[in-house]
Amino acid sequence: MAAGHSPLQQFEVRPIEGLPPLHLAGYDVSFTNASLFMVLTIMTISLFMMVALRKAGPVPGRLQSLAELSYEFIATTIRDNAGKEGMAYMPVIFTLFMFVLFANLFGMIPYSFTVTSHIAVTFAMAGFVFVGVTIIALIKHGLHFFSFFLPKGTPAIMVPLMFLIELFSYLARPVSLSVRLAANMMAGHTMLKVIAGFVVMLGFLGGWAPLALLVALTGFEIFIAILQAYIFTVLTCIYLNDAIHLH
Repeated sequence: MAAGHSPLQQFEVRPIEGLPPLHLAGYDVSFTNASLFMVLTIMTISLFMMVALRKAGPVPGRLQSLAELSYEFIATTIRDNAGKEGMAYMPVIFTLFMFVLFANLFGMIPYSFTVTSHIAVTFAMAGFVFVGVTIIALIKHGLHFFSFFLPKGTPAIMVPLMFLIELFSYLARPVSLSVRLAANMMAGHTMLKVIAGFVVMLGFLGGWAPLALLVALTGFEIFIAILQAYIFTVLTCIYLNDAIHLH
């Protein structure tokens, strides 16, 4: 397959044509297609919530119902995975969920850009979650937080080894959280691009089978986009629960 038609070309970060390049302290900070779609994602979420709740009433309309269902869905997720104390962090978790969800769904639009397929974006979000829950744990529990890395009943001879294993597992959280999301988005979109290429190559007569498969996989990929936003949120709630309750 020619380099110009590579299925990985869709993930290339490029400056927006027509805009002047920007450099800061020797680094290229130009406004890119990734930047554009992150801004579009935030603007779309903001517009959706403002329009949906602008004329909120006791009998909700379609958009208000959708906004309220989204809010209650995340609230239930937090209560189930982090307890009532976790509701204090509802605004942050709801924002993360909506950003990942809309960014994933934006990526399903032809000729768009999937920002959540880039580890730089997902690791930034995962790092924010990791640092945030660690700070919460230290503020709430002080030095007792470090008991989290030593399971109860550990034999004295195993204490150093168990502490290192638990510490490594804890430090790996932002890596696993970010890689899971980015890998799923990249793999799914790459597969769709490859199958779409077969449709074009086989033409009108021979392309029906891959076209049918492409339609089915597109529906499946939309489901994966929603599921990955939910998984990211659930894992965030689980990490928050560990920070609050140390178990």
